[in-house]
Amino acid sequence: MSQRLITEVDRREFLARSGIAVAALAAPFSIGVGSARSVEAGAPISLPPLPYAQNALEPSISANTISFHYGRHHQAYVNNTLKLIAGTEFEKASLEDIVRKTAGKPDSAGLFNNAAQVYNHTFYWNSMKPGGGGEPGGAIAGRIKDSFGSYQKFVEEFSNAAATQFGSGWAWLVQEGARLRVLKTANAETPITMSVQPLITIDVWEHAYYLDYQNRRADYIKAFVEKLLHWDFAVKNLV
Repeated sequence: MSQRLITEVDRREFLARSGIAVAALAAPFSIGVGSARSVEAGAPISLPPLPYAQNALEPSISANTISFHYGRHHQAYVNNTLKLIAGTEFEKASLEDIVRKTAGKPDSAGLFNNAAQVYNHTFYWNSMKPGGGGEPGGAIAGRIKDSFGSYQKFVEEFSNAAATQFGSGWAWLVQEGARLRVLKTANAETPITMSVQPLITIDVWEHAYYLDYQNRRADYIKAFVEKLLHWDFAVKNLV
């Protein structure tokens, strides 16, 4: 089955069966601490536990959304990646290595799409926390002022990137050299294939917000920035 078909089937199931929930998970995990890696070289690729309970981001993001987004979409990307690497040179490779070595290669598009989505989703869960959001303090506050002129200018640029990403994709705050900048990526594209360091991300695929916000992507983005954004995670990813 092609990656596009898998995505469309998941999307229809996600919208049609929105009443089903999966048991909450609350165990922490460590992607992004220092190097933003989800697995070490040679470690098996698996679905990492959420860093909070599934209802912890309510009312901004519901447990129902998390149960589908994490329990079905993210899990499907993990399952597909494991199937695609079985018996290949990537069977014992780190997730990050798989993403980098398959990027831009048409014959590896299926593997790249699934592996990169495992990475991006894991990074996304860690980019949020209960009671997050708002203007940061400390060293990153100075970086933001130096790079964007003010915190409000960062909010405008980040929110605009997330809102104007056509179709499915992501908006990111990244570090490039000594400065920070905002970029957006389509579908499974990810900054780790570029010469930048990801700090935080927001998922703007419809399945990330549609059960809670329907077509009001701007309201979802506002909630992410004002109530969820995990600045401590961004600081840990600074190099």
